[in-house]
Amino acid sequence: MFRRALCWIHAKATRTIERLLLRVLAAGPVPRHVAFVMDGNRRYARSHHQPIQQGHSDGFMALRRVLEACLRLGVCCVSVYAFALDNFKRSPEEVRDLMNLAHEKLIELSKHGELLQEYGVRLNVLGKTSLLPEYVREAISHVESATRNNNRAILNICMSYSAQDEITSAVDSAIRLSLEKSDPNRCEITEDDIDAQLYTSLVGSPPLDILIRTSGVKRLSDYLLWQCCENTQIHFSKAYWPDYGFWDLLPVILDYQRKIWSQGKL
Repeated sequence: MFRRALCWIHAKATRTIERLLLRVLAAGPVPRHVAFVMDGNRRYARSHHQPIQQGHSDGFMALRRVLEACLRLGVCCVSVYAFALDNFKRSPEEVRDLMNLAHEKLIELSKHGELLQEYGVRLNVLGKTSLLPEYVREAISHVESATRNNNRAILNICMSYSAQDEITSAVDSAIRLSLEKSDPNRCEITEDDIDAQLYTSLVGSPPLDILIRTSGVKRLSDYLLWQCCENTQIHFSKAYWPDYGFWDLLPVILDYQRKIWSQGKL
């Protein structure tokens, strides 16, 4: 009983300190758009001698934790890499479990999305969603409809996504729109035309300020390649995604603020 009380006190004190630090950080420059490659769920599960499905479930809890920290900080757009197109190559059992988990959590968000409603978050699912099972697409439709009128923040969940597919789709759309507006023999498109047709742009996301990848792997894995321009700060964390939290995010935000101040942008 005494040990349980100590754990409760420690957890409450930690949450209080985190909230105080978030208030302090919010007084400085805050990134508008932060993206995460949520990597390491399977290795986390293996390291804890748990089923792979448990690693993915714990990864969802980490998403809620990190999303709330970002929203309290004042970040207006969070994008997460939830399921890559290449992930369809995994075992049928794991793909099925991931689809079931996505369906369960999307329904949960649509029916009990207190966090999204509290912070006015509009949820978008970006990617080649036509490849997802019908029951997952229906859940996506429900949660997007439930949050459609929220306009204070954005959560982009990238599923059945690859940057190559996004860029190809944007180029196709830009060419089609240009042909509709002008002489087919004088069709021209610019970088701005392509940028406007990216999945993230179509849902009103601001330019990407920070990209974070967990699990110690140092590559982008076909995620937001166009958006990772020269002004995007890229950070690689050794923590597995289910372990990632406020204390991992803190030095990233401090580094962002230091660079903004050093550039004299305030």
